[in-house]
Amino acid sequence: QIRLVESGGGLVQAGGSLRLSCSASGGTFRNYGMGWFRQAPGKEREFVAAISWSGGNTHYADSVKGRFTISRDNAKNMLYLQMNSLKPEDTAVYYCAARPAEYSLSYWRYDFWGQGTQVTVSS
Repeated sequence: QIRLVESGGGLVQAGGSLRLSCSASGGTFRNYGMGWFRQAPGKEREFVAAISWSGGNTHYADSVKGRFTISRDNAKNMLYLQMNSLKPEDTAVYYCAARPAEYSLSYWRYDFWGQGTQVTVSS
């Protein structure tokens, strides 16, 4: 069973950048499709980005396309989310998630979740 731990969140001004990391352990990381999701207070969890087992295929929510980049390093069991040109509406708790299959855009299809990391973007 894979375990996930996010890090890298914080407070940043609008227009700034953050890099989130997700460390995986307890499983064969390369066998998992991975995704980033976020949840703002009072809102449903929403898809942000996803990446295939090999890292060769990625998918982004329209709201972050061109600003965020998802990547993975299977040798280090790490998942990343580079976030540039941050906006106040990006404020949320960000979660990484894993499923032992190809990635999905639907949060309910993921089996394993990290504890989340808070990202706050001030205007």
